Amino acid sequence: QVQLVESGGGLVQAGGSLRLSCAASGRTFNNYNMAWFRQAPGKEREFVASITWSFITSYTDSVKGRFTISRDNAKNTVYLQMNSLKPEDTAAYSCNKMGTNDWGQGTQVTVSS
Repeated sequence: QVQLVESGGGLVQAGGSLRLSCAASGRTFNNYNMAWFRQAPGKEREFVASITWSFITSYTDSVKGRFTISRDNAKNTVYLQMNSLKPEDTAAYSCNKMGTNDWGQGTQVTVSS
C-alpha cells in the first residue's frame, strides 16, 4: 500500500492560484500513474487530472487551460497547479495512485467570490 499525503490547500479569492502537492511513499514512484480527484459537499467525487509514468497528462474539461498536473520523481511528489480559480472549484482534493484504492487524506480548497 502506498501512503499519500496532500498539502497546499487553503482559502483563496476567485481568480487566485494555489499549488497542491501529494507526497508518496514507495521506491518505485516513477512507475506510478497518479491522479487528482475532488469532492464538493453533497456531490460525487470527480476526476480532475492525471499524469502517467511517462508524463502523459489528462484533464477534465472544466479545468483545462487553468490547472496543470506535474510530477517530480526525485521527490516522489505530484503537483496540481491551479490558476484562475472559481468558486465552483471549491472541494476537498485528494490524490490517488491510479488503479488502486490508495488515497490521501485530502486537502480543502475554498474559493470565495
